[in-house]
Amino acid sequence: MATPVVTKTAWKLQEIVAHASNVSSLVLGKASGRLLATGGDDCRVNLWSINKPNCIMSLTGHTSPVESVRLNTPEELIVAGSQSGSIRVWDLEAAKILRTLMGHKANICSLDFHPYGEFVASGSQDTNIKLWDIRRKGCVFRYRGHSQAVRCLRFSPDGKWLASAADDHTVKLWDLTAGKMMSEFPGHTGPVNVVEFHPNEYLLASGSSDRTIRFWDLEKFQVVSCIEGEPGPVRSILFNPDGCCLYSGCQDSLRVYGWEPERCFDVVLVHWGKVADLAICNNQLIGVAFSQSNVSSYVVDLTRVTRTGTVARDPVQDSRPPTQQPPHPSAPLRRIYERPSTACSKPQRVKQNSESERRSPSSEDDRDERESRAEIQNAEDYNEIFQPKNSISRTPPRRSEPFPAPPEDDMATAKEAAKPSPATDAQFPVPNICPGGAGTLEVLSRPPVVTSTPAPKAEPAIFPATRNEPIGLKASDFLPAVKIPQQAELVDEDAMSQIRKGHDTMCVVLTSRHKNLDTVRGVWTTGDIKASALFAQTSVDSAVAINDLSVVVDLLNIVNQKASLWKLDLCTTVLPQIEKLLQSKYESYVQTGCTSLKLILQRFLPLITDILAAPPSVGVDISREERLHKCRLCYKQLKSISSLVKSKSGLSGRHGSAFRELHLLMASLD
Repeated sequence: MATPVVTKTAWKLQEIVAHASNVSSLVLGKASGRLLATGGDDCRVNLWSINKPNCIMSLTGHTSPVESVRLNTPEELIVAGSQSGSIRVWDLEAAKILRTLMGHKANICSLDFHPYGEFVASGSQDTNIKLWDIRRKGCVFRYRGHSQAVRCLRFSPDGKWLASAADDHTVKLWDLTAGKMMSEFPGHTGPVNVVEFHPNEYLLASGSSDRTIRFWDLEKFQVVSCIEGEPGPVRSILFNPDGCCLYSGCQDSLRVYGWEPERCFDVVLVHWGKVADLAICNNQLIGVAFSQSNVSSYVVDLTRVTRTGTVARDPVQDSRPPTQQPPHPSAPLRRIYERPSTACSKPQRVKQNSESERRSPSSEDDRDERESRAEIQNAEDYNEIFQPKNSISRTPPRRSEPFPAPPEDDMATAKEAAKPSPATDAQFPVPNICPGGAGTLEVLSRPPVVTSTPAPKAEPAIFPATRNEPIGLKASDFLPAVKIPQQAELVDEDAMSQIRKGHDTMCVVLTSRHKNLDTVRGVWTTGDIKASALFAQTSVDSAVAINDLSVVVDLLNIVNQKASLWKLDLCTTVLPQIEKLLQSKYESYVQTGCTSLKLILQRFLPLITDILAAPPSVGVDISREERLHKCRLCYKQLKSISSLVKSKSGLSGRHGSAFRELHLLMASLD
């Protein structure tokens, strides 16, 4: 009897070099799950077909890095927002620029197409949300209410509402017809990164950096349930098309959740790192992630993933091919969206001679066409994907086939990998909402990497805060050099001698660090709550005197959690240290410096400017003179830091966003 072939549940599909510089944003086409758009620091937007190595089309025109991209539902239009605040819309069928939209004062963080009309919503670092009519090239409405960067925007399935998520820990729901906010959903304790509407019911899901997913009832405007215990910040979520469950793309894993009651149906290990976007097609979930200039795509076979409370079948023991049908949800618990019977027509080009479209004597549309180009890199793929839509088809369109799953490397390996291990449980714990094993953890062997172009690994200019190995340490440095491994044997004495080399130096460093921290801890007495601010000041003075930035970082991480500890005296002491932290090569130091500087700017900059602008007092006021001296000192230090922040605001990624936000807060210093 032939041994049945066991295929993988999740596997890596492809890895490509998407841009000449770092990738800053990407999005999957939700209708097909096969179209991928990437934005890069090279100011280009590139179009790819999943599992094909060559770029289909490259869109140019932006003059600063592209930080947000979005495809419309039919995948005929694409919108891209840049670091400078400009927005460009391209027609993919015509391969040309359609509109350029200007109005935001900072980088674009989020975009979304209206499901039925010719509208685009944009959210920016300037805290504003704008609704654009791409037919008339104008801003229809501006929504104000967030106090920090707007990270995600989503239109409701019926196109009547707009949900926004921001760094101010809130989710807001806007009524497009009335042009005002319907409700605000507080509850998250960290920046909210993503929101998604349920495909059918009046239900909204939000994911946050506080490692929780919250479900909101849009009739009662209250929280339905909260899922805690995510392994890291929640950046990508997606409802199943029939609404039976929610998928969460976690660090190196996919989790499947229900919400009434909250529970975890399944956990599947996928080596995708920080997944950036998800899409579903042919009962397969497609996930994409990026690192530097590389983009990787992954596939999860949803027929082998538990999506309801039933127990999943073991594919190792069952030789039959997986034919699990998608579960049918029960009757909805709340209202269902009423969708229009027909969609609106495709946006029409506006005549060049329309006076309403002119902002100057020269035509902006002509200039856009000159500056923006759609370079078709692969004519065959372009014609296959976009051109057939322009002609009448006499036969039904060909449906894309599912990606074939590779077989498991070895049956015994697969069975062994399926067994839970302490290391696996520690790294990927099942959330605390499902005690007793409500979610199943499937461990898969890592598939081989498929690359279209080898990417050389350059030494990072800054060391990341999360890394898998100590800085500057290699295992080979602790082992004796062996010229011919086949003939030489590793001697225990030689190995131990090599390991001991440098051990005394490391002990001295750690002992010194412990002594410094113990000194600071001894100064910070916690007996008197009223004097905690004074003890914080004394502890910071002690840490600065020690001249060890690592101790300063440890102390600031504590002080940053309690804003009431901050006083003007503390600012004068900490600001010079913040300037050093912002120039550090360690990411964790830079993050701590940015957090402390942001807190100082939000709490003390208005006070400092008001005191410095106030007229001199009559008579002698010693306390006022002291306060004025501290404000002058802080202002001088902030001016010095502002030039550093401005020089780093052009960086890409999370650092660039943090520095650009600080640059906006420090605008009053210029």
